Amino acid sequence: MTVPYLTPLSPDQQRTFGVTDPWPLAIADRVRFAELDPLNHVNNVAYLTWFESARVAYFKHVGISSYEDDAVEPRIVIRRGEIDWLQEMRADEDYVILSRAVDYRNTSFTMQQEIWAGGTKRAAFTCVIVLLQPDGSGRMPIPANILRHFHEVDGVERRADAP
Repeated sequence: MTVPYLTPLSPDQQRTFGVTDPWPLAIADRVRFAELDPLNHVNNVAYLTWFESARVAYFKHVGISSYEDDAVEPRIVIRRGEIDWLQEMRADEDYVILSRAVDYRNTSFTMQQEIWAGGTKRAAFTCVIVLLQPDGSGRMPIPANILRHFHEVDGVERRADAP
């Protein structure tokens, strides 16, 4: 199979990476030489960069931010993050990063991300994202269209107090 790098993958394309239950957003890429450590393993910091790139794609895809200079959009802050490195990765491996929201409150939401390669989950990242007002003056409620996406696309259970 020819891997379409840096492009959202279909459920069938996700399955070729070993993902049995496809996620709403998945992006493929390949390990680069610059991401290796002296032992020819992917350096731990590369995973964080990969997760960040996929998060930005998710934010654009969902409509949380366009990252355009003149846009009036929320400031996006990671309040907390936790990563599990599960299996090493090496040069030239194709991989896919999965991203979705799994929970939310009024001004924050929890994201899960996973990296899959060679039919196995290699790393997992969970983080809490807080939305701030564009000027940083305080927290910003999650817009209704984003909540709709969380429910209808990502499959997040609707909260009793959600709009």
